[in-house]
Amino acid sequence: MKYAWILAHRKTFHIKAMCRVLEVSKSGYYASVKRPKSTQQNRREKLLIDIKNTHDQSRGTYGSPRVFQDLKARGVKVCKNTVAKLMHHGEIRSKMTKRYVPMTTDSKHTHPVAKNVLDRDFEASAPNRKWVTDITYIETDEGCLYLAGVLDLHSRKMVGWSMSATMKTTLVEDALKMAVARRHPEAGVLHHSDRGSQYACGEYRTLLAAHGFEGSMSRTGNCYDNAVMESFWGTLKTELVYHEKYLTREQARQSIFEYIEVFYNRLRRHSSLGYVSPEAFEAGKK
Repeated sequence: MKYAWILAHRKTFHIKAMCRVLEVSKSGYYASVKRPKSTQQNRREKLLIDIKNTHDQSRGTYGSPRVFQDLKARGVKVCKNTVAKLMHHGEIRSKMTKRYVPMTTDSKHTHPVAKNVLDRDFEASAPNRKWVTDITYIETDEGCLYLAGVLDLHSRKMVGWSMSATMKTTLVEDALKMAVARRHPEAGVLHHSDRGSQYACGEYRTLLAAHGFEGSMSRTGNCYDNAVMESFWGTLKTELVYHEKYLTREQARQSIFEYIEVFYNRLRRHSSLGYVSPEAFEAGKK
């Protein structure tokens, strides 16, 4: 394995220096290069290529558990430990991420506040039973871009979203309208949010009532009451936003659209769903 590592990094570091650090001889290294590869070596090299391709397709976000699940789904026979070891020796790892600190919504307003009906029960037996929603912001050189999302707790799929330069009520209304247009839910959906004025105001409560939704709100300043939505924001920011530099809001808008619709909903393997994507989970694909 040491010789394989030297071979993989021979264009980056001096072979003599690598041999000295790894405590192997140069003659041994060159002999290993000339030596015909064993069946095991060929298999490991092919696995490493498969691992690298899977890692690249995940945009560098997958660690060994998700890489293993992806290989398994494609019929590649390999164990978890082998994937972890090959990734370690090949220096293939998930992106380094920053810790995400949720933004607390200002709930100082005079609008009515709904009870916490959801009560941290984040499981849903079928689609369109429980939706959670929230607002976050993305920094750009033009200023903040605000993002509102609606997530279905059954599949963790982002079913509605909206982006704007302001946090007006229309931001959250547009996200909910998108979700309704896409999902055509029956009355009775449990709709959970924080106590922000956008969700508590009369216009939004009228919209909920028009579709027969039951309102639910987190306790004051308690992000854990909406933990799944907060977790999605954390995933979005640590896998995408913190690795980008957005010059304009439009640039950020296109990047976030592509992440949600192309990658997250359709491709990203979700640990709580048995390592399938939200869309695959709803389709019953394992």
